[in-house]
Amino acid sequence: MRLLILTPQFPYPPHQGTAIRNYNLIHQLAARHKIHLLSFLEGPGKVEMPLRADCAAICTVMAPRRGMLDRIRTLLLSPLPDMALRLESEAMHQQLDELLTRHSYDVIQVEGIEMGPYLLQIASGKWRMARDRPLLVFDDHNCEYVLQRRVLEADARRRGGWLGAFYSLIQWRKLVHYERRCCRAADRVMAVSEADGRALERLVPGLEVTIVPNGVDTAAYDPRRVEPLDLGPGAIVFTGKMDFRPNVDGALWFAQQVLPLVRSKRPEVHFYIVGQQPHSRLDVLRGDPAVTITGFVPRIQPYIAGAAVYVIPLRMGGGTRLKVLEAMALGRGLVSTRLGCEGFPLMRSGEHLLVADGAAPFAQAVLALLRDPSLGRGLGQAARDLVTARYDWAEIVPRLEALY
Repeated sequence: MRLLILTPQFPYPPHQGTAIRNYNLIHQLAARHKIHLLSFLEGPGKVEMPLRADCAAICTVMAPRRGMLDRIRTLLLSPLPDMALRLESEAMHQQLDELLTRHSYDVIQVEGIEMGPYLLQIASGKWRMARDRPLLVFDDHNCEYVLQRRVLEADARRRGGWLGAFYSLIQWRKLVHYERRCCRAADRVMAVSEADGRALERLVPGLEVTIVPNGVDTAAYDPRRVEPLDLGPGAIVFTGKMDFRPNVDGALWFAQQVLPLVRSKRPEVHFYIVGQQPHSRLDVLRGDPAVTITGFVPRIQPYIAGAAVYVIPLRMGGGTRLKVLEAMALGRGLVSTRLGCEGFPLMRSGEHLLVADGAAPFAQAVLALLRDPSLGRGLGQAARDLVTARYDWAEIVPRLEALY
């Protein structure tokens, strides 16, 4: 088939969640279909060869920049949520029009709600005949209105978080209307988890959501092929894009509430926060000798492989976290909050990982893995077996093709 795929960020190199998902979907689909990619670029740079080999054509537009004054103005005056305005670009609308004029497609796939303006542009297009209209697929990733409601609830609980809660309240109410509109505009809607699918079906009664979960390249995350970094015997590792609010909140909560409880029993432990663009809110941790904030690293695998315990201390967010699959594919002993591993119904606490909520239970779970490395190895092997069988991208993409 002839596919046009629209992505909010250029999907190579795959260093963060959206790019990882988009790159792997494209790479797997390219073996059997002709793909045109239309994407935003964050800055000038060459298009990497792996995508050139996968795509018959690649078109890019520079991502727009929105200043704080623009965001404040639209917060107060626009009915649209910030996510609908973040990538609004006349150049992208024109580029999309050109592609639709010059080419015919069987499927157009729009990745993420940030690309909603272009989804709506395609849906409202004047097609010569019904048969000329391609199948319009919306990959909503997370159920965004649910994610925003959880951020609102977390901000409301946090001391001094009233301003964030006010912002999140407005965004949540706007997202309810906008996400409903986007889902109705598409012919087919995808989500990454059953929970997100159910939430979208509540938003749009009668909507049928297809679940195409996140996956992992189990060969690239094979512990036999990854040389672990020597981080010390008590290394606790957390990875992610570190300007993303749920990751920032989780890192701060673990460092300030959980880590002291762990260190009271195991004073040698060290917490590594690994990921690009650390937010200024994390600066309070930089003076702590038990914490290292790495910033960007070229490869995440050696840090995960070097962990005595990998943690996912998330208290807000939605969808499914690629970091869960990465740690499990590398066979690491993993401790997560219930929210952190949400969306993976086959994963069971005590069999593939340890699940704990609250600072004291979370610390006890971390200590259990530190005291008994064989427990972590057993959980890690069971986790890798599960991920290899059910969550490799090669197992997932046929579900997307079935939807087409």
